[in-house]
This record gives sequence, C-alpha cells and structure tokens, in this order.
Amino acid sequence: MSSPTIANTVQEKNLPQLWKSEILRGLTPVATRAVNAQLAAFSTRLTDALLALSLQNVDAKTAYLSAHASNLLKNNAYAFQHLASAGLEKILQNEINAIEDSFTFNLKKCDGDLSLVSYEEMDNKVLISTISRPLEMAISDQLAALNIRIASVLNRESITTAQNPFRPAVFLAVMQQTWCEFNPDVESHPLVLPLFRPDVFIDLAPVVAVLNDALIAKNIVPGSVESYRIKKTEGNNPVSKKEPVAQAALSEQLRRIFSPPETRLSQAPMTTSGVSPVDMSNYALATAASSQLFSYLAQCQTRMSFQGGSVEPATHNHNAVFLPSIKSQAPKGTFSQVDEHAIDLLSTIFESVFVDQHIPNEIKKLIGILQVPVLKAALIDKEFFFKEEHPARRLIELLTAASIGWNPKKGQDDPLFQLIKSNVDRVEREFDQEISLFSDVISDLESYVKKEDDESAKVLSEPISKALKQENFIQATKCAKEEITVRIGTGEVVAFVETFLEKKWVSVLTIAYRLKEDKPQALESAIKTMDDLIWSVKPKITMQERKDLISKLPSMLAMLNKWINVVKWADADRLQFFAELAECHASIVRAPIELSPERQLEIAISVAKKSAERRLEKRANPVPEPVADDSVLTVEGLQRGMWLEFLQKDDVAKKVKLAWVSPLRSLYIFTTTDKQEAFSLSAEDLAQTFRENRVQVVVVDGFVNRALTKALKDGAVNDENMSQAASA
Repeated sequence: MSSPTIANTVQEKNLPQLWKSEILRGLTPVATRAVNAQLAAFSTRLTDALLALSLQNVDAKTAYLSAHASNLLKNNAYAFQHLASAGLEKILQNEINAIEDSFTFNLKKCDGDLSLVSYEEMDNKVLISTISRPLEMAISDQLAALNIRIASVLNRESITTAQNPFRPAVFLAVMQQTWCEFNPDVESHPLVLPLFRPDVFIDLAPVVAVLNDALIAKNIVPGSVESYRIKKTEGNNPVSKKEPVAQAALSEQLRRIFSPPETRLSQAPMTTSGVSPVDMSNYALATAASSQLFSYLAQCQTRMSFQGGSVEPATHNHNAVFLPSIKSQAPKGTFSQVDEHAIDLLSTIFESVFVDQHIPNEIKKLIGILQVPVLKAALIDKEFFFKEEHPARRLIELLTAASIGWNPKKGQDDPLFQLIKSNVDRVEREFDQEISLFSDVISDLESYVKKEDDESAKVLSEPISKALKQENFIQATKCAKEEITVRIGTGEVVAFVETFLEKKWVSVLTIAYRLKEDKPQALESAIKTMDDLIWSVKPKITMQERKDLISKLPSMLAMLNKWINVVKWADADRLQFFAELAECHASIVRAPIELSPERQLEIAISVAKKSAERRLEKRANPVPEPVADDSVLTVEGLQRGMWLEFLQKDDVAKKVKLAWVSPLRSLYIFTTTDKQEAFSLSAEDLAQTFRENRVQVVVVDGFVNRALTKALKDGAVNDENMSQAASA
C-alpha cells in the first residue's frame, strides 16, 4: 500500500476547519431567507413610523424630512428590500470571517484605531447598543442556545451574545446602513435608527429559531442546551467538557482494547460500539466460560457481603479497590484478556472515586461496595465503557454527583446518606445479571434529587423575589444611563443641563424603565420631556423657532416639575437649576427679532465649534469596552445545580450550591449544604472572585469519562493492543 501524499495529509488536517467554515457559512442564507420573509411588512411599519414622526410635536425640519422619507419608502419599498437583503448577506459573511479569524471578533486590534473612527460612527454604535437591548431581552433564551451551538461548532468553551455573528445589533446595523444607501438625503439618515423599536423592527425570534434548527439538524447540540451549557466552560476551574475529537479518540482506543484479534469467549455481542460479535460456532464454549466466570464473581460478592456489607468497620476495607485481587486470585482461565482489561479500567474508575477530595469518605465506602456488581454489569454488557447512559455507569455518575450535597453535620442520619446506603445495599443483595435493577435505583435517586430541588425553590422564593427586583433596578439604571449618554455625547447639551441629566434625570428614567412593562407611556413621557428640555436650551436662530419655544415652555416645564417631584428632589440645587434654566430661556427669547443671514451663519458655526470642542473634551480618554476574559466566560457557563467552593479568610473552603440564576444572568444565588444559609453575588463580583482564585467549580459531571481517559493515558491496561492504541 502506498503511503499518503503530503497533499492528502494536509487536506485531512484541514478537514475540521473546512467543516467549521461550511457549517457557519451555511447559516447565512438561512438567516437571510428568514429576514427576507419579513422585509415587506417591516418596510410598511417603518413607513408608518416615519409618517407618525412627522405628525408629532417636532421641529419643522424634522417633520419635513420624516414625511419625505416616509413617502420615498412607500413608493420604493422593493428597492429598499433588495438593498437590505444584499447588505445582510454581505455583513453576515464579514461577521463569520471575523469569528473564524479571531476570538475577539470585531474588536479593534489597536486602541489607536479609535482615532480614525468618526464621532458620528461612535454615536451610532452607542445608539445601536441601546436599541438592541430590548431586542436581545425578548429572545434571550434562544440567543443563549445559539451562542452555545456556535461555540460548539468552533470547539470553544463559550461565546457571549456580543460575539455572536447573528446578534440583534448586527441586524440593526444592516438596516441602518441600508437606509443610508437607499435615501440620498444625508440629513434623514439619523431618523430611522431610533424608530427600530421592537414593535417596528423585524421579529428576530423566528430568525434565531431557524438558525438553532439548522444547527440541530447537523447534530450540533441537538438536546437540552441547559445540560450542555455546564460542559462548555473551562477557565481557572474547568467544568468538564468533551471535545468531539478527544471523545472519538477515547472511543477508538477502547474499541481496540475490547476487540483483540483472537475470539473472546466471555465477551457478549457489542454491535452498537463496533466490537465484533462472538462466533456462533463457539457459543457453547462461551456459555460454559461465562457460567464459570459469574459463579466465581457471585462467590466474591457473597464473601464481600459477609465481610463488609455495612459501612461499619469490617475485616474488608471497602474504601479501597479490591478488584485487582479478585483478578489475581481467580482460578486460571476464569477471565479472558478482554475481561482483565475491563477489570483494570474499572479499578482506575474506583481509584478515582477514592482519591477525589470532594467525595466524603463515608460515601466512598458505600460506592466501594458496588465494585463487584458493577464489574458483573460491565462484563455482561461492555457498552458500559462506551455509553454514558449505561445504567451501571449512570449510577456511579449520580452517586459521585449527589455525594457533594451530603451534609456531614447530620452524619449517617442525613436522608441523602440513608437513601444512598439503602440503594447500594439493594444492588449488592439483588443484582445478578438484570441490568434493569440499576435503572430502578437511578430512578429512586433522581426522584429524591428533584424533590430536594423543589423544596429548595420554596425556601428561596423570597431571596429570588428580592434578586429579581434588584436585577430590574440594575437593568433599568443601565438603560437610563445609556439614553442620557447618547444625547450628551453629541456635545450640544449645555453644561448645567448635562449635569442635571447625569445626576438627577437618570433617577427619573430608571423609574420609568422599571414601569415600562405596566406603563409604557411613562417611559415615553420621560424620554420626551428630556428631549424637549435639551431642545429648549439650544440656540434659536429664526423668529419661528423662538415662537415655538415660547409656546412649548409652559407644558414642558410642568412635565419637568412633575417628574422631578417623583424622585423627590426638593433642595436648594433644584431652585438653582431652574434659575439657570430660566436665564437660559430668557437669553434665547431676548435675541434680536431678525438676524441677517451672515449673523445666522456665524451663530451656527459658533455652536458647531463649541459642540466639537465638548465632544473632544468628553472623548479625550475614552473608556474601553469590556472584553470577556476567561473568568467572565466561566461565570456565564455556570448553571443551576452546580457546586462551587469559596476560599474564606481562614483558607477554609466553603462548599455551596448554585441554586438560582437570574433571567439576565446578572445575579447568582447560592445555598449551603444544610440549606440554612443563602447569599447572592452579581456576575461582576463572581467573575472577580474567579480572577482572584478565591473560588473553584467542583467538577462532578463526566466522572467515569475522565477516569477512563486517565486510565488510558497512564497505561492502566498493559497489552500490546493498548500500546498500539495509545500510539495511534
């Protein structure tokens, strides 16, 4: 056989990358088709929104621009839709190129590049971020699932929504860019982005849904993303995860071990794992050997029951691996080479149990009693080593995970301990060759865990209620600050009004955002009042503008005072603010009745110059956007039910369970093993704790898989086939 060419070797090495690109690029037409189906309805809603804007209480210029834009879109809707479709496909491909090239996606490679970005572009970016937030919140669960699936395609631990090529901000940017290409009037370009509200913009829920379905169809996390998410974080304290390549390599090594060239008489058929079935001509001999084997194991199990069936001290130590002694003391010919390999691997699995510092010694003794029953189950069905859902394997996984929640203070009186003990005793007493017994025991343990979770949820109802209110307040405050930042970032807001907005009006908007669900008109009123205030202190060059100011002042001031009363601002600073506001309005109204065109131009240039100077001053030291580091990704990967250990001041580890995660993943509630204590941490504080190495995740998922990987790596199975597998 000729050796593979260099070209073929390179091609094989590039297959994973080509597969990844094919999967991701295949999502672009899926998303484009889903958006195209809504473009006609979207252009109609945008036409109506522009017309409604022209009829609102806006200045004459804005009214004209919006009315003209509405008419343009109404008469040329097809052209707009065509541009949107083409632009979407192009930008999505750029996003996918970025996600393949770098984990930082579209972040600038050099901070100096920021100097090349125009103020308008920076303002636009902030505004898109603000407008995309309610769109993200509406589909947060679907986006989280899509994040997980894209991370899986990329073989990465996790990605955030900000790194997702199909995030709402991308679709907003596409439609804003489309509008700028569609409408040649530059002055109308800023009009549409604020109109991209959830009730006007494209419904992104079905778009993200079809993207998830497309990945599921390619077997990318086809099951529950909740169970998969806890496997996707590996930072300072990794949560177990299985790389597809590594898992395939492990399965291949196991198949070689359990499929030697010669026939294994005691080996049962294993067609699903790829192991050749027993030759039917040797069936009688295989049956006799199997009978001898299980007769010997039954004697061992009986002897172990008499010596150490309870957790009390006995002549045999169940807190140690005695499977090797069973193999060495067996009559010659009892075990085939394949059977011996199974014993060696199981020995490593139980050794991993006994050395795991997170599993209490009392539970280790109980698990140790299962050595012979599990060995029998693995010899009956060697799918134990290949399938995670094998009942005997699931029992070990469940016991190691459940043991983390045992409360040592209650000792053997703990209901969890008693449940584990009774089920272990049952398996030791009753198991012969019926694998279904393990399934019954698993069902019993899972019912207990579910009952405990339900009871814990009742206890945490009050802390959860408080946490939800806290998250609502944090989110509302964030949205309020972003609304103000967008407006004062232009540099056109006079200094005293800017100070007022940052210090006082942020409280007004926070309240309005918290009432958004029940009273959406309150938020509209608060934002309009802010915009009216900002407009009122801008220079009024024409006589008509000053007349408009005079006519609007009474209602604007009344609404301003009404909102200020809501936040109970009633000190001397309030009087000072309104005094400055009155003086500013008076100076505008006292301006000469008619201004020459030259003087109007001078005033306009002066205003623009001052605005530019204020923008430069505000952006002299821009705050860099936060980048998700390993600690942030670790926190985002945490899920309800996971266990963590916090290092306290006295260097004593405190073990707690993650009992609840807020909808926006900004708050996490933990409980102790006795459920007597609960505390919450924000996502930022928890990430900082990980950075400082003061907390670690207690890894309990995939226990058997990790033990098997360790066994093969350490050469626990000594065999020529094993050596060949390890070197492959």
